[in-house]
Amino acid sequence: MSRKRIWINARLGPSLSGTEHLQDIVVEGGRIAAIGAGLSRDGGEIHDCDGRLVTPAFIDSHTHLVHGGDRAREFEMRLEGASYEEIARAGGGIAASMRDTRGLDVDGLVAQSLPRLDALLAEGCSTVEIKSGYGLTVETELTMLRAARALADRRAVRIKTTWLAAHAMPPDFDGSKSDYIHEVAIKGLDRAHAEGLVDAVDAFCEGIAFSAAEIEPLFDRARALGLPVKLHTEQLSRSGGTDLAARYGALSVDHFEYAGAEEVAAIRASGTVAVLLPGAFYMLRETRKPPLDLLRQAGVPIALATDCNPGTSPISSLLLTMNMGAVLFGMTVRECLQAVTANAARALGLTEETGRLLPGLSADFTIWDAASPAQLVNRAGFNPLHTRIFKGSVQNG
Repeated sequence: MSRKRIWINARLGPSLSGTEHLQDIVVEGGRIAAIGAGLSRDGGEIHDCDGRLVTPAFIDSHTHLVHGGDRAREFEMRLEGASYEEIARAGGGIAASMRDTRGLDVDGLVAQSLPRLDALLAEGCSTVEIKSGYGLTVETELTMLRAARALADRRAVRIKTTWLAAHAMPPDFDGSKSDYIHEVAIKGLDRAHAEGLVDAVDAFCEGIAFSAAEIEPLFDRARALGLPVKLHTEQLSRSGGTDLAARYGALSVDHFEYAGAEEVAAIRASGTVAVLLPGAFYMLRETRKPPLDLLRQAGVPIALATDCNPGTSPISSLLLTMNMGAVLFGMTVRECLQAVTANAARALGLTEETGRLLPGLSADFTIWDAASPAQLVNRAGFNPLHTRIFKGSVQNG
């Protein structure tokens, strides 16, 4: 029988509960049973928060965490003036990571990916989305997702996997982009689904990747399999992917820098989350910001994620990501915290499972050596984690 645990004297800041009063959190069976002041403490294992800030555990809703190698040389190339597109067309970018990833089996990918995952967990993250997309053959894409599933067996974390075979055209594929979508992305998706490896389907809609028309058959297949979709879109240009994502009721559209009022209206109508990725914006030294004011005015939920990847966002810190969301995009502290908790859960279809401190949800929360959410967002390069709790069990601290 699962033990009853009670965390007392938790400071649920105004961004979380509308009150500064210290409260107790009762956990039974790995789920939150009650939250409030003056709750009965009988029969429970007591943990005293001593007035520390408690937030929902962080959720990283967009990562490419499983991959081989790194692309530090491309970082140097960008500093010397090369653009993202120029590097990609010269065989760098995703194609370079493809070559490094194809050379590894599941164990090799797990070994290289664990340090990146551990960095996220060390900052209070308990749910991580991980995409394929660097194998670009059916077998190597499946290997990536098997590695992602294996990570969940190595650590106390919730992993959500995403099929992203439609990430780039591999230079060694003999055929058109449409051929690739049907022969690799769709056929591979069928196998991933049959093996229980995939929770959602993604694609990269951009001039250097795939058009909305090329992606649509993949989304048709995802719908037939009962899988939700999401889309990298409007990152480097106004690519037209948002309309496709909205028509398929996408969980999220990600990047979204080149979106305008039309795109914002479309995702508002479809209930789609805008996942903003300031790490890539920062690393690529972009100047076109996501339409934050339009998103606010439309009431579109906004998430923040690391976009952890070897080339354009080699970042494994949601604390830094929140800081960049505030400094680079102008988000408020409240928006930043919601963006890595409740709204990130929505971007993964986990609203009824995690991301909020509510009775009935999974007891995933974090205790901080901090008194307010502003202290989490304000300081870069500083980790005030005290304790991470996942499904009601203490993981560190």
